[in-house]
Amino acid sequence: MAKDVNDAIHETAIVEPDVLIGGGTKIWHHAHIRAGSEIGENCTIGKNVFVDAGVTIGDRVKIQNNVSVYSGVFLEDDVFVGPSAVFTNDRLPRASSQDWKVVETRVRRGASIGANATLVAPVEIGAWSMVAAGAVVTRSVEPYELVAGNPARRIGWICRCGQVLARGSDPLVPTTCGHCGTRIPGEPD
Repeated sequence: MAKDVNDAIHETAIVEPDVLIGGGTKIWHHAHIRAGSEIGENCTIGKNVFVDAGVTIGDRVKIQNNVSVYSGVFLEDDVFVGPSAVFTNDRLPRASSQDWKVVETRVRRGASIGANATLVAPVEIGAWSMVAAGAVVTRSVEPYELVAGNPARRIGWICRCGQVLARGSDPLVPTTCGHCGTRIPGEPD
């Protein structure tokens, strides 16, 4: 028997009307999901997570505790967001700005954002890339790229399975992962 979506939403969570939530998605303690947002199937939305109006989250996404996903952020399928990661959506933040404009951050399929990383919009985080814990991302990240530091810079390349393929700042050379056998870069998603 299929479980009702409401059975997977903790009683302390706030889910506003007009939210689309896919089957199998779990929403934990004190999360707040704003009207007009969409969350795919089989996702995990951790404790104290805020999902703003208009945000789109794909399938099988895991957002750990204490993350705010603001308007202008798009998370594709299979994305991992570590605890206390930060997304921004304003290039010129001022409390009294009259002409505020949302700028976008796109996190492509399979990408991972480490704990306490900060993404300064507008950026695109490439498919299957990895942002290290504590990194400050001020430029877009290429598919399969591994970045770390402040500001984040390339320190290597990563496979879909999470294994490091190469260290250093050289461009990606086609290779096969010694752990899972995946050819990187492979066919486009």
